[in-house]
This record gives sequence, structure tokens and C-alpha cells, in this order.
Amino acid sequence: MKTALVCGAGGFIGHHLVGRLKAEGYWVRGIDLKNPQFEATVADDFVIGDLSHVSIVQSAICPPSNSGSFDEIYQLAADMGGAGYIFTGENDATVMHNSASINLNVLDRVLARNTALKHNKTKIFYSSSACVYPQHNQLDPNDPVCREDSVYPAAPDSEYGWEKLFSERLYLSYQRNFQIPVFIARFHNIFGPLGTWCGGREKSPAAICRKVALAEPGGEIEIWGDGEQTRSFLYIDECIEGVRNLVAGGFSGPVNIGSEEMTTINNMVDIVCNIAGKQLSTVHIEGPLGVRGRNSDNTMIREKLGWSPDYPLRQGLEHTYKWVAEQVEKSMPEAVNG
Repeated sequence: MKTALVCGAGGFIGHHLVGRLKAEGYWVRGIDLKNPQFEATVADDFVIGDLSHVSIVQSAICPPSNSGSFDEIYQLAADMGGAGYIFTGENDATVMHNSASINLNVLDRVLARNTALKHNKTKIFYSSSACVYPQHNQLDPNDPVCREDSVYPAAPDSEYGWEKLFSERLYLSYQRNFQIPVFIARFHNIFGPLGTWCGGREKSPAAICRKVALAEPGGEIEIWGDGEQTRSFLYIDECIEGVRNLVAGGFSGPVNIGSEEMTTINNMVDIVCNIAGKQLSTVHIEGPLGVRGRNSDNTMIREKLGWSPDYPLRQGLEHTYKWVAEQVEKSMPEAVNG
């Protein structure tokens, strides 16, 4: 039986990944600061621990028999959130320190275990982000440039992006110097059920679904900026499929895992309103926006893996709105039911 460690297994993507690995027959250990928020984990072992502490990582990377090594480690743990958390600048030091510490600890402890056991068995997947791409390549909302090779000269628009770019180089350095097999994906706006939908760290699809669910028909919702900023959004099932394909192949990356179906925020609002059967108006307010345009370029993933995402945005939003509306009703039934 194959074994896997999922770092960040209490989070949205990590929780879904644990479920996929279990369905494939893996023995899985998850680790995070918290349990999954919306449903119980199916991991065989779940550890509550802070991966920025080296002693926690040391313990976590030992498989259940305490001998040998995990077949695969999925490093998704990071200090992150939506635009309201990442782009204000108020959390920069915490984001960079915590995330960099986690990645340094994971690589250091895996290297130490490999050295002791005299092998490099463990594959490590690292989840990077489209936030690594230069701000100057994403000023035109209709024609952003996000090819993998466009990342240099480096100029991310946030410290979160700089930390992700540093960590990409960190993982590739350990691969080059110590022959640790690594796989790196740059995620583009992953969304779907069981993700954060309120509280300030939610991504825009969940935030819009919440606002629409709460609004009275004929009412209005607030949107940051003019709503003409563009993005692509990838449904969670496609993200997990891309990760599994990458780790199963021989290509290290970094590679984009994202949708090429670019949309404006205003258009996404219209789609969600249509799904909800509500006519709403939008009020545009000031708020953190990130880059003006971003869209995944999937040329490389098609070439290297023979696969790329093709799940329609509307279909993903239908599943997500249904789930978010259920959460809103559970939390604030009077707001939904009048």
C-alpha cells in the first residue's frame, strides 16, 4: 500500500486531496493547525500541529511503522487567504515568515531522513501560485501573460507571490543538489464546495456566492473595484486531477494548473445571480484588487502531461453556489428566508 503525507490537510484543497488519495487506496496522514472545517477528514491519521516548528515536521514525516519513508508528500500548507488578507500589506511579515519556515522545515527533515536511510524515495509536491507572475505582465485585463517562462524578470505584486517564487527555487535547489524528486504546480484561483466562504480569507467565487445568497431579490451587492478585472477560476476536482497527473508523471514543473476560461468579476456576478434566480445590482467600492488581469496559459501542461482542465466555470459555480447557500442558511436562516 502506498503512503502519503498531506501538509495542510485541514484546508480546502488539502482536504479534497486526502479524499482522492484514500479513494486510490493510499494510507494517508494529514497534518494542519486545525481539522477540516466543514466535514470530517477521511485520513487514516490526522495530526494537529504547526509545521513552522521543526519538531512537528520531524514527527510528521515518519510513516506509521516509523521505518522507511512516505512514498509521497503533498506540501500545501501556507499562510494565505483571499485578496482582503493577501493584498492589504498588513499580513506580509506573517505570511512570508510562516510559509517560508514550513517549506524549509519540510525539505530539511526529508533530506535528513533520506540521508539516514540512504535513499531518495519520497516524492514531494509543492503548491505554488499564479501570484508569482510579474505585475507588469498583467496590466491588460484582456491579454494577461502567464506562461511559465514569463515569471522572470520577477516582479510579483504581493509578498505572498515573492514567498511562493522563493520556495519554488528552494524546492528545485534541493532537487538539483540532493536528488529529491519534486513537483511544482502554480495554482490559479481554485474554488468549490467545502472552501472558506466568509470571514475575510475567502476567495472571490465564494464571496460572491455568499453575497448573492444573502441578497433580497431586487437588492444590491458590493464588489471591489469596477469589476472589469479578469481572472480564471478552476474547479477543485480539476485541480486535484492535475496534481495527481503531475506527480504520476516525470515532469517537475513548475507548471500552471488552472482554467483558460477567463472572465471578468462582473460577469461572474451575473452568472451567480442567474444560478440563484435573482436580479441584483452591483455597487462598486474600493478594496484590494491584486493584478488587473490573470489567466492560466495551459500550453505547457498539455505538452508535458497530455491533459488540461476543461470543466466549465458555470458548472463549478452551480455546485459552489448550492453549497454556499446551504451554509448561509444554516448560519443565518432569517437572512435567507426573510
